[in-house]
Amino acid sequence: MAESDRKLIEAKRRQLERFKESGPTVDPASARMPPGQHLTRKFPVLDLGVRPPMDTSRWRLVVEGEVASPVTLDWQKFLTLQKRQEIADFHCVTTWSKYDVQWGGVKFLDLAAKVCPTVNAGYVIAHGADGYTTNLPLEECLRDDVMLAYELFGESLSLEHGGPVRLVVPRLYAWKSAKFLRRLVFSATDDPGYWETRGYHNRGNPWLEERYG
Repeated sequence: MAESDRKLIEAKRRQLERFKESGPTVDPASARMPPGQHLTRKFPVLDLGVRPPMDTSRWRLVVEGEVASPVTLDWQKFLTLQKRQEIADFHCVTTWSKYDVQWGGVKFLDLAAKVCPTVNAGYVIAHGADGYTTNLPLEECLRDDVMLAYELFGESLSLEHGGPVRLVVPRLYAWKSAKFLRRLVFSATDDPGYWETRGYHNRGNPWLEERYG
């Protein structure tokens, strides 16, 4: 590896750590239930009405854009990445919240360390196999609780909940947690997604009630 490449990757690792250390705009620990939400024991299912067949033998995750090392991972390669567990609350813009959802999968931080975002990367655009997209600031994705989840409560993630892999971003409204994940694009510019272009807020912080733009 060239010395210039080593320096670039090391700079990216330091950048990841700075983002990781930055705190949320509003501390969820000070108010667990965001305003305007109500607790549910069920796990409602919302999507665009399109659920692509779940075939892990054909599944691919493409990670590209403003990264030093773009990758395409098939299912077996994806499963070689370190498996993590996360218990987090889940908040839907339609006003329901579910506490203590147990996810298993790959931390976004670990994937980002693998591909090394460039200094130009400021956003992540998530693409689902159903044609859904959503945009996130990179700093939101690099929080320690953000997952690429393939397990839910210890079981393989079902199709109705976005399997085989979905993005999970607990500190933002659930529409940012794209289902049926197939592609992540690190971008220098923002690119509002399906709901953001239809009137939803561009960021979606539940504790600030950022429901609509």
